[in-house]
Amino acid sequence: METLIRGIALATVLAAACGVAQAQPAGSYPSRPIRLVVGVPPGGNVDTLARVLVKQLETQLPYSVVVDNRGGMSGILGYDIVAKARPDGYTLLSTAFPIAVNPSLYKSLPYDTAKDFAPITNFVRGAGYVLTINPSVPAKSVQELIALAKNTTLLFSSPGIGNGQHLAAVLFAMKAGISLQHVPYKGGGPAIVALMGNEVQINFPSPAPAVPLIQAGKIRALAFTGAKRVAVLPDIPTVAEAGLPGFEFDAGWHGWFAPAKTPPAILNRIHAEIVKALQVTSMREFYAKNGYEPVAQPPAEFRKTFIADIARYAEIVRAANIEKQ
Repeated sequence: METLIRGIALATVLAAACGVAQAQPAGSYPSRPIRLVVGVPPGGNVDTLARVLVKQLETQLPYSVVVDNRGGMSGILGYDIVAKARPDGYTLLSTAFPIAVNPSLYKSLPYDTAKDFAPITNFVRGAGYVLTINPSVPAKSVQELIALAKNTTLLFSSPGIGNGQHLAAVLFAMKAGISLQHVPYKGGGPAIVALMGNEVQINFPSPAPAVPLIQAGKIRALAFTGAKRVAVLPDIPTVAEAGLPGFEFDAGWHGWFAPAKTPPAILNRIHAEIVKALQVTSMREFYAKNGYEPVAQPPAEFRKTFIADIARYAEIVRAANIEKQ
């Protein structure tokens, strides 16, 4: 037995030295803490939704999941870290659908979006964003905001070019026949802080980070971009109800990824743990009240969704006339 153990240990060391990932049985993973890269600064909805999931997973797994916020360049800095990490399941990525938008926004990326990541699961899908303004803006409704924008230059913040909040604002302006000036920040947290500080007048955050600020009077909610009102803000109308019939924009999925070539057994183990976490009543209630629906497609299905979305968002970017950077 001792000879066998020494042989396994030696094989592991040699494989690590050569940069080869070990195809661990699902039952032996994880055997140490997991690093979860989140490609935005703390405080935004991408970070918030990931941390809620991590907190539950840590009650299920034998080791901790350490969140590593790496904001900047529309998530590209964090994505690149994971794309180049060893495919052993110990460096993962939690992000939202803008990772599928970036290929249409940038002339070159330091990784191949379709080939350098192993999709694990899309743990939730968002119903929409909240159209919020700084309380000093003299508008009490969507129609008043549109009228104001026709005579005043209004600025809106987002976590970066081409993310969901950016696209929601662009499509809102197109539908309303107004012009809004975009000010990109390094994440959802800084973008909403800019709104509170009146550096910008408009922001389209997800409900999770927005609701406490709305309740505290630090920002004002005018409408919700989804098809129906969000449970946590029952008195806030949809944009369509507020005067732009036919307008609807959801908040896309939030998902986990591993580096390409991560063993399927590890991908499946992570997916199974996330499915288990999403069955917890408090988890489902948290996501539901903040406008998110648990999804958790298996890795193979999520890969199909991911690849299809790269093409789908390319069409949206072209329609919005957003030039490549």
